[in-house]
Amino acid sequence: MSAVLDTSHAGPEAASGLPGLLPGTERKSLLRFLTCGSVDDGKSTLIGRLLYDTKLLTEDQLAALGRDSNRRRGATEDGLDFALLVDGLAAEREQGITIDVAYRFFATDARKFIVADTPGHEQYTRNMATGASNADLAVLLVDARHGILTQTRRHSFIVSLLGIRHVVLAVNKIDLVDYSKDVFEAIVAEYQAFAESFGFRSLQAIPLAARFGDNMLTRSERTPWYEGPSLIEHLETIEVEEADPSAPFRMPVQWVNRPHLNFRGFAGTIAAGSVRTGERIVVAGSGITSRVKRIVTYDGDLEAAGAGAAVTLTLEDEIDASRGDVIAAAVARPQVSDQFAAHLIWMHADPLIAGRPYLVKIGTRTLTASVTDIKHKVDVNTLQKLAARTLELNEVGFVNLSTHEPIAFDPFSSIKETGAFIVIDRMTNLTVGAGMIEFGLRRAHNIHWQALDVDKSSRAALKGQKPAVLWFTGLSGAGKSTIANLVEKRLHSLGIHTYILDGDNIRHGLNRDLGFTEADRVENIRRVAEAARLFADAGIVTLVSFISPFRAERRMAREMLQEGEFIEIFVDTPIEVAESRDPKGLYKRARQGLIENFTGIDSPYEPPEEPDIRMTPDLSAADAAEVVVSHLMRAGYITQGAH
Repeated sequence: MSAVLDTSHAGPEAASGLPGLLPGTERKSLLRFLTCGSVDDGKSTLIGRLLYDTKLLTEDQLAALGRDSNRRRGATEDGLDFALLVDGLAAEREQGITIDVAYRFFATDARKFIVADTPGHEQYTRNMATGASNADLAVLLVDARHGILTQTRRHSFIVSLLGIRHVVLAVNKIDLVDYSKDVFEAIVAEYQAFAESFGFRSLQAIPLAARFGDNMLTRSERTPWYEGPSLIEHLETIEVEEADPSAPFRMPVQWVNRPHLNFRGFAGTIAAGSVRTGERIVVAGSGITSRVKRIVTYDGDLEAAGAGAAVTLTLEDEIDASRGDVIAAAVARPQVSDQFAAHLIWMHADPLIAGRPYLVKIGTRTLTASVTDIKHKVDVNTLQKLAARTLELNEVGFVNLSTHEPIAFDPFSSIKETGAFIVIDRMTNLTVGAGMIEFGLRRAHNIHWQALDVDKSSRAALKGQKPAVLWFTGLSGAGKSTIANLVEKRLHSLGIHTYILDGDNIRHGLNRDLGFTEADRVENIRRVAEAARLFADAGIVTLVSFISPFRAERRMAREMLQEGEFIEIFVDTPIEVAESRDPKGLYKRARQGLIENFTGIDSPYEPPEEPDIRMTPDLSAADAAEVVVSHLMRAGYITQGAH
């Protein structure tokens, strides 16, 4: 057996670079696998025991393990708690669970391994998906006492979505059910029935007692009825698919390398396929083609390079490409679209809301996107497709996604690297979802912008004004509609072409089908923002009076317009003042529980952080209106006097 080099909680990139450092491992094949399953099924113990039994621990590690094991329960008859070898974080040790993804590299005489120990707790399903993203095989642990649980099913479904086709069903803690063959076979039968539709190419069930090493290295005498391989025997011999050299060439551009005027190259890591000097390539988004002149690396030029290689390509022609573009084989181009159907795993406590803007990162490209429709979500217990308007934490759905600009992609089932994406919250910069593109929506190819001879500037010039959207936001009863009405009267007297979009009035027509859930509120503002954009395109000064409680939607509305066209006006009236007015009796009814999701009572209001204009209660409605009109005059939105 070879010695272990412990990578602890280093990322998979760090682990992937280690095999070449260990003598004698260069020519061995590499298997990446993860352990997953429900909490406390013994994943960390399994990995720790594996390292111990294969004698891959140093004397210092063994001594530290013995000291740490004496401080807590759960040790074997040898006095060792093997989970401590993997649960390196203090929080994990205190709680007895894994909350991070811990990577380990080890090698046997037959093979090299990188193993990801992923969390079992439902709260950390996102970490499990991270560990699965680069794995060839999944070891799915099941506690023999409890059988198949919801988290077992959820992890299995995610494993199948992420394209892992080889699974080990490790029925652990078999010692706690007296090494029962009947218990083992019942669990295997139940799982096989559940996983039948996942299309796994191999499914090996193994009874384990990881604490004591049963069926870890060799078959255990305590399970004479089991005739299959031990865990390590299976991991050493399973044949997994290598990167397909015949896959079409794909390289997302990481950066444009231009150290001096005589060199310009496109740097990135080859995601799929291979490339040779002289081959014809295409920038997928623009369709511009050229030929590869040089393949430059730190160690010198190459004639050819394949998947996983970090290279800089120089081209025969000066073409326009930048970070985020995809350079591809000219004879096998990726698809380009701004609308897709995709599987989406939601990873945040705040639900996914259709219509809300997020950031999507695919390859090296990051851009604004939103889910336009949730086709269904999946019940992980039954795999039934359920109607849904939102996705909650750890739910998996099938959605339609729309990006702000077209992007190059491949279906995830064809090329993972150009078919996978993550969803990022624009306010917190947290990763909140992970997706796999199924296919582009063909209707995107049938919709094009119609060229018009009369444009926004021509319409505005005819009216002698600049288009603007005055976005009044604040609590119910803050005075938004009153001030907006006075502003429009004043602008009308000056001969300015205006229109008011008022929250209550819009809900009588355009948005009459929407309620007051968070999802409906987001859609309410999205539709109004689209309408306001059309009014601005007509050259009109548009006044929008909506509570619009969420910053994300107000930011979305701002970004729909040209720079300077969106003016956010915060009518900053404290809730106690607004409630004392209560012109419609809404606060009273909300306090009585007769109105649900009422802003300021049981639904949040996110005040603007840097509004263009802020109104305080000490201003009268007439004075507040004059502040707005004066702002428009100073900023040049009004360019003519009264008619």
